[in-house]
Amino acid sequence: MSENWKPGTFVHLDLTVPDAPGMRDFYSAVVGWKPEPLGDDWMMLAPDGTPVTGICHARGENADLPPQWLAYIAVDDLDACVAAAREHGGEVVAGPKGEGEGGYAVIRDPSGAVLALIERGTTCD
Repeated sequence: MSENWKPGTFVHLDLTVPDAPGMRDFYSAVVGWKPEPLGDDWMMLAPDGTPVTGICHARGENADLPPQWLAYIAVDDLDACVAAAREHGGEVVAGPKGEGEGGYAVIRDPSGAVLALIERGTTCD
């Protein structure tokens, strides 16, 4: 993720699934990403070494995340954005997780689309 976030922009992409090793191997074979261990999960790198995405296990703190590609949008005030989502017909799927600066929440918009809001200070790479 970029350290020069602009609120309202997409800054990261993750895949959280029950079979993270299987998906790691799948995307390595299909698109040529190189896995780099990141705790029990993986940061996937483009062939030139640029971080592309994370592939994570759907367990522990991530057990309630939906098994799909999850885009993260940078926000300056996570609590305010979560409240605004609820006020405008959205719902919180997971979180907020993390405390203060650096947390995130997964929301579902009124159409059913899911994405994550992530506050400045969080590092995913």
